[in-house]
Amino acid sequence: MQTRNKILDDFSQLMTNAIGVAQGAKDEAQNAMRGVMDRWLADRDFVTREEFDAVRAMAQKAREENDALAARIAALEAKPAKKAAKE
Repeated sequence: MQTRNKILDDFSQLMTNAIGVAQGAKDEAQNAMRGVMDRWLADRDFVTREEFDAVRAMAQKAREENDALAARIAALEAKPAKKAAKE
């Protein structure tokens, strides 16, 4: 015949409840910390990833246009030198 020990059952139930409370406290601490970090980041002047990517794309396009214009200027400056060399 198998008997259950009331003390062990109570202790097991107490530990199960304690684990549940600890998990709840962990979740609450994470949410509170996330809220603090969100407020701290909002107070700073950080840019979002989307804003950063947009500015980076604009800078890349400006660099490419600058390189194209520099090549065009060099080609235009080379033409009078060729004409002078022919004369």
